[in-house]
Amino acid sequence: MLYNKVEKPFLFIRMNKIALCVNVLILCMLFESCRKEELVLIEAPEEEVLEANSTIAGLMQKTVSNDGSNDNILDKSNCFNIKFPVSVTANGAKIDVISKKDYKVVEYIFDDDDDDIDVLNIIYPITIIMEDFTEITINNNSELNTYSSGCNGENEFDEDIECIDFQYPIEASTFNKNNELITVETFKSDNELNAFLKNLDSDKLVTVNFPIEVILFDETVVTINNLPELESTINAHKDDCDEDDDYDYNDDDCDDCTTEELISILTDCGGWTVDKLNRDNTNYDSVYDGYKFHFYPNGGLRVYWAGQNEYGTWVASGTKNNIIVTIDLPDLPLCNNNWRLHEIAEYSKTRVDLRVTDTDRLRYNNLCN
Repeated sequence: MLYNKVEKPFLFIRMNKIALCVNVLILCMLFESCRKEELVLIEAPEEEVLEANSTIAGLMQKTVSNDGSNDNILDKSNCFNIKFPVSVTANGAKIDVISKKDYKVVEYIFDDDDDDIDVLNIIYPITIIMEDFTEITINNNSELNTYSSGCNGENEFDEDIECIDFQYPIEASTFNKNNELITVETFKSDNELNAFLKNLDSDKLVTVNFPIEVILFDETVVTINNLPELESTINAHKDDCDEDDDYDYNDDDCDDCTTEELISILTDCGGWTVDKLNRDNTNYDSVYDGYKFHFYPNGGLRVYWAGQNEYGTWVASGTKNNIIVTIDLPDLPLCNNNWRLHEIAEYSKTRVDLRVTDTDRLRYNNLCN
């Protein structure tokens, strides 16, 4: 009985050793299989392998850099922008800037009077976001000027590519030569892809999972099948749009304007008044004081003042910054022109700003909207 008690555990131990050897053998086979699988993963076509310091890696990083010029009305600095929310005073009026739409509110206040000096004050502390999405806390104007001084020239110090965007998510497989590990990265934003490209080095072999899609400035979607195609597409379209890296806040105010919107605004309300009128560098702001302009959907135009009526026509055509408004009032020649729609502003009042050149301008005001 003692023998049996001893023999059974012994046999059990021997069996375990045999099982252990078998398990080790299986693991070795699996490991070899995994290593073969790793080799398959990294043996991708050369046009899909992204290398550090390559031309395409540089172009990709510029495409996913943070655009620092979209808030130049606040900081006049192209290489960073101010993180939301931020509070400012524009000509004494306090504005809480919580989205890009609020930049227009600041601009409307500045445009309210063309003859004054516009003053903007930032309420600190604020956070600025650099081109690589690094965030820095700023406590006063002096600290802000330290960062602005190196990047505040118009159309300068801004190498990001804004005319093309990546469609996310994007996947890539990375083989690390040092530890022989493969990881699969999924990028869901410019910030994530920028950080990955920033840390790309020669110890990593990266294979992009194609096809991917990019969006051009006119919202055209382009399918990309390899890195040479991506490099060619970025180079072909990187200068297709105005990146608006200057401080002229009035040069693109109708990027989103439509004739339908203009017609709706002008015809929904009657009694438009002339706020600004310049022809050939001559100011006629007060010539039509007390005149009420009524725009009708059928293209009719009626002007009423002091018991009198004048009738004419108007028509709008075109898109965005190329919408032309043709006004024909036989007895009010200063209003007549093929005006270009410069801006539709809705803040304290609704304004429709029409221009031909810097010397010819007609701006209508209305409170009813």
